[in-house]
Amino acid sequence: MFVKAIEIAAAFTRPLYFISRHYGSKDVHPGAATLFLVNADGWALTCAHVAREVAAVRELPDRLRPFREALSGPRQKLSQHKHEREVARRFKITADSVIDLKCSFIGCVDTMTGFELRVHSSLDIALIHFQGFKQLLCDSFPIFPRNAGELKQGLFLCRLGFPFPEFTHFEWDSATDSIRWTTSGKSGTPRFPIEGMVTRHLADANASIVGFELSTPGLRGQSGGPAFDTDGRVWGMQSATNHLDLDFDVDMKVKRGGHVKSVQESAFLHVGHCVHAEALKEFMRSNGVAFAEG
Repeated sequence: MFVKAIEIAAAFTRPLYFISRHYGSKDVHPGAATLFLVNADGWALTCAHVAREVAAVRELPDRLRPFREALSGPRQKLSQHKHEREVARRFKITADSVIDLKCSFIGCVDTMTGFELRVHSSLDIALIHFQGFKQLLCDSFPIFPRNAGELKQGLFLCRLGFPFPEFTHFEWDSATDSIRWTTSGKSGTPRFPIEGMVTRHLADANASIVGFELSTPGLRGQSGGPAFDTDGRVWGMQSATNHLDLDFDVDMKVKRGGHVKSVQESAFLHVGHCVHAEALKEFMRSNGVAFAEG
């Protein structure tokens, strides 16, 4: 049903890789998100919450600088361990605090001098503008419907993104006590599509339609990916997953492997929330970003 459409969308859909580490740990955690390029000038769409994570990569070193300076400062009569614990307490750094964070844009440009982020004031939309590149690694761009108001209940759409990250080209460097990308390990991760039926429209505080709901959840890592029809036209962008209480609470005994087992659970319907194409187009227009309609 979506075989050709996925090929069309895959031509302009790209992953963002993230790696992070928490304070006091050597473990490096991989994660991913999604963007899609919209024109040859190096503009791409993604979610605002993804863009804020990208911004955090640039902001984290400055935010942690006073903490790191205090760590390397005089420790009075304290042992090194007690000194580190006291400094962490003073700066409210715990085992849940992200101490290292890096990101990488995959398959977007050959090289770049930087990038600009423009984030919507209220909706989960952001634009990324790659700067100083010699070659954009994309020559096919999305087509948005001219009248996205034609989106109705019952239409089946597909979303494409990069959940379940499999890349492994990263490590913790003991010499610098920091994380880094490496040239060894697996550098790719598979794209993953998921379909869903349009169930409801989503409105803002002014009753304007700004999004729509799909009958299946968007997956972690698909945020910022396109939602498209069987022709590959982009009707929206995956943004979030909502959890609807079905009011089907179970408290019963069942047999498993010849033994009686108590089961208690509550059922929820997990649905996807997407930003509407009209909201995406309006944000691009307001920022002077060219896009195709058809």
